Amino acid sequence: MVSQFLWVIVPYLALVLFVAGHIWRYQRDQLGWTSKSSELLEKKQLRLGSLLFHWGILFVFVGRVMGILIPEPFYEALGVTEETYHVIALAGGIPAGLAAFVGLVILFRRRLAVKRVRATSSIGDWIALGFLLVVIASGLSSTFLNVDSHGFDYRTTIGPWFRGLLTFRSNPSYMETVPLWFKIHILAAFGLFAVWPFTRLVHVFSFPLRYLQRSYVVYRKRMPKSVDSLDRAQ
Repeated sequence: MVSQFLWVIVPYLALVLFVAGHIWRYQRDQLGWTSKSSELLEKKQLRLGSLLFHWGILFVFVGRVMGILIPEPFYEALGVTEETYHVIALAGGIPAGLAAFVGLVILFRRRLAVKRVRATSSIGDWIALGFLLVVIASGLSSTFLNVDSHGFDYRTTIGPWFRGLLTFRSNPSYMETVPLWFKIHILAAFGLFAVWPFTRLVHVFSFPLRYLQRSYVVYRKRMPKSVDSLDRAQ
């Protein structure tokens, strides 16, 4: 019963909140659909932390897609052995995860230490940062604890379970042998999905396509004072 609740009911509740929450947010709060940039309040730490976090999380996401959504037989058909896949996953996953984690720590510290940024932070900001820290930290811990190529293979357990969720044929028995750190990582990720629509994370789905249709903004070059005075005299 507990397994059914954790690995079937909770994921579907989180996904329903994720989809329905975005629809509700877009309908009710389009003006708030933004990253609420605090660059004017502090720029140096934001630039470093944001670059590390966003590039790191991008490669982490690509790695998760390759490992969970793509079935193991696909790699076998390409001649990629389990050991080779494991080495590639570690070589790409650890640097990306560390970059995302360090960047997020910088952003978290900035929000705490810079008074003006802290004063403009909402509860949603802290909740989003908290979930992101747990997700990334538990993901890194899972990777470091699974360095051995003969260790736990999430492609044969977590992968089929997650793909079953997407096809509405979920089988929670796949999660019975999954190590604790992986379970914490997964549950924290679904918690993040559940609160996502109600935080500034919605800006991930903002595509400035309308800018392509906007007219050019024409700026007048500032003329020297002598020329400007001559124009007025004429």
